[in-house]
Amino acid sequence: MTKITVSRTIRAPKDVVFRTVADATLFAKAVPHVTRIDYLSDIKTGVGTRFRETRKMGNRESITELRVTEYAENEYVRLVADSHGTVWDSVFTIESTKDQKTRLILTMKAKPQKLLPRLLTPLFKKTMTRALADDMDAIKLFCEKAT
Repeated sequence: MTKITVSRTIRAPKDVVFRTVADATLFAKAVPHVTRIDYLSDIKTGVGTRFRETRKMGNRESITELRVTEYAENEYVRLVADSHGTVWDSVFTIESTKDQKTRLILTMKAKPQKLLPRLLTPLFKKTMTRALADDMDAIKLFCEKAT
């Protein structure tokens, strides 16, 4: 299993940061590489939400189906995807800081289910960390502009 943790301190209220990561439509507005969201469930936020995210990766598009498996408003949201032989388990945790800012922590675990992903996932850790950091920077910018 590969685990990556990235965090940012954001000058925005906790609820703004939470909504940005917990609502796929807002997330897509915040992260420029996400080009499309298609909901696969009647639920748009909270446990049970399912959606397909289309994301530009270099010159290609990648489509991932995600589901919200845990959701505690203004605290955390867990998204799980089973893609290309790997289960991607991501948790966004939101914390208040003493200086009235918000700390956003993303912990992603990649659990390869097949041999080839088991071999390749650790090799891509640096690239995945950079991509997640870019997403977090975009979320930070979006939330700070919104307030």
